[in-house]
Amino acid sequence: MNILVSNRNLGKTGGSETFTYTLIGELVKRGHSVEYFCFKRGLVASKIEEDFGVGFMSKPKYDLIFANHLKTVEFLYRFGPVIQTCHGIFPHSERPSLHADGYISISQEVQELLLKSGILSPIIHNGIDCERFRPMKPLRNSNIRVLSLCQSEEGHQQVLDACKLVGAEFGKLDKKIDNIWDVSSAINEYDLVVGLGRSAYEALACGRPVVIYDKRPYASSMGDGYFLDVMPMSLKNNCSGRALHRDFSIEDLAHEIGRYRPEDGNIARRYAEQSFNVERAVDAYLEYAKSLRSINLMHKIAMQERGLLPNFIVRFLQNRIRKGVIAAYS
Repeated sequence: MNILVSNRNLGKTGGSETFTYTLIGELVKRGHSVEYFCFKRGLVASKIEEDFGVGFMSKPKYDLIFANHLKTVEFLYRFGPVIQTCHGIFPHSERPSLHADGYISISQEVQELLLKSGILSPIIHNGIDCERFRPMKPLRNSNIRVLSLCQSEEGHQQVLDACKLVGAEFGKLDKKIDNIWDVSSAINEYDLVVGLGRSAYEALACGRPVVIYDKRPYASSMGDGYFLDVMPMSLKNNCSGRALHRDFSIEDLAHEIGRYRPEDGNIARRYAEQSFNVERAVDAYLEYAKSLRSINLMHKIAMQERGLLPNFIVRFLQNRIRKGVIAAYS
């Protein structure tokens, strides 16, 4: 298929930016003709072009458009059928567009929010390239190194203070300051990672145990704790810390870091392969696109039965789908 993948910005690295890069890479690997769109280019757009040979939007029509963010859907819906991925519950940019033809939720929390608006959507967790993000170095038994992927100095400081209590070495990366591309190599220099969302997913894929925690400027302290016992629950909220929403003291955080065991790294890796592997995610994306053929056709037939769509249009659509002319859905 001719597929367009879009994100509002493809400048610095971030959750949806890395997701877009990863999705494009997997679609290209499967032989699809892929282009990308964004309102602002930068590092991630350059990597998409260099690594996958994918160019900026150039076609008048596409068989299918995978879009992130409200604004991009509003701009692109005229160019082909759009499936919008909704990545969160708070930002205005993550609101579902009425112009989308289908919706994907990245967590149960998002799915339930869309359902309140009468929108049905499957849950497909953000895909991780489990070859790019993989274990490269063994985990230490003692004198462990802890990497903070928090997004505030206050969060970093709390992790640092907790590390001092347990005698762990501290390091940090902040995407707003240390906007590096090779995050996987950085993660592999450490034994345990503290962070939320995609940061947690990527660390698990690298075989690193994770403490799900951050303290960000726009929210109070958010923590679910050491991943081992809380993952199924935490995943419902995209490992955002909102599942348990614990306000960790420094002593609490030190206790969670102290639960680290090197053998848990294998469990972390297996969990990532089963839940976040981009190959499985793209399988689900494409299956969902196919399913919308019949769903949308049934909707049009229902419209026809109510006198809202002429019979000849329904017969035309049915014939086009049988012949495979409509590649994604009508």
